[in-house]
Amino acid sequence: MKSKTTLSIASVLLLLATGATNTTAQSGPAASDTINRNGGLNVERAGDTIDAGLAQTHYRRGNTYSNLERYEEAITEYQLAVTADPNFADSYRNLANIYYFQKRYDDAIPMLARFITLQKRQGPTAGLIASLNTLGQLLRDAGRFEEAIDVDLQAIEYDPDNTSQMFVMGNTYFNAGRGDDAIRIYEKALTVRPNDAFIHRTLGRIYEDENRLEDALTQYRAAAELDTGSQFYKDLVSSLENRIAGR
Repeated sequence: MKSKTTLSIASVLLLLATGATNTTAQSGPAASDTINRNGGLNVERAGDTIDAGLAQTHYRRGNTYSNLERYEEAITEYQLAVTADPNFADSYRNLANIYYFQKRYDDAIPMLARFITLQKRQGPTAGLIASLNTLGQLLRDAGRFEEAIDVDLQAIEYDPDNTSQMFVMGNTYFNAGRGDDAIRIYEKALTVRPNDAFIHRTLGRIYEDENRLEDALTQYRAAAELDTGSQFYKDLVSSLENRIAGR
């Protein structure tokens, strides 16, 4: 998969960086055996079956290896951490971080998704917002648009000031021939930024391209009302009014 980057991707993974620790690390065949015995990562446990202390030990070892750039050993330790405690969000985050920098995007995607699910329980955080933006970008780059759209809509809700990312999202869907998804992006954007004239104009352009002329005119008028000094928006309104009148 080819890698596309926006301003979000470079900054996002700074938020996902692992912390330093002085804990001594060990790993080997026993680590893989433990993962296999416990059935992999997609396991929910509760009560006495969760070993939070063991999870924390493996997590700290993973951080040590990561700081030493011994990434495969770090991966093993983080995997053991989530085997001991499948709700250990930071281990999923750090796995995603390593996989991303190794360009193992297919591996990073489910780790980000799991981190997001767990982090939502804590409410909006910088890590959650960064992960949503990163996950949406990776899914769009992979052409997995059906999955990406739901992530992108959530990212807009949690990060309403990131207009540049909204336009990246919308334009990506539009250029991929997914006009309906582009419309969903800009309609969602207007729920958090109703007074943004350029979003109104952009949504109007897509409506017009989809031959939804009355809807487009509504958006152009909204843009013109919000930015009364723009002759461009006034011209869009008058041009579309004439087009509709001449049908």
